[in-house]
Amino acid sequence: MNYALHEVLEVHEMAAFKTTCLTKSKTMKALVTDQLLKDIMQQDIDVSTRQLQEYASILSNAKQ
Repeated sequence: MNYALHEVLEVHEMAAFKTTCLTKSKTMKALVTDQLLKDIMQQDIDVSTRQLQEYASILSNAKQ
């Protein structure tokens, strides 16, 4: 699919932000002692990972 340059740049920006959030969640999860909070953080990690895979798919299709 053909995407406009600004669309590709926006996906790049979202991927960069999501990568930062994922890194923070993974790092902070190791410091948390409350199990409920750890579970919430793990859910965030799982969702963020899936979203980054989707962004990667969009970006790989945009280059074709």
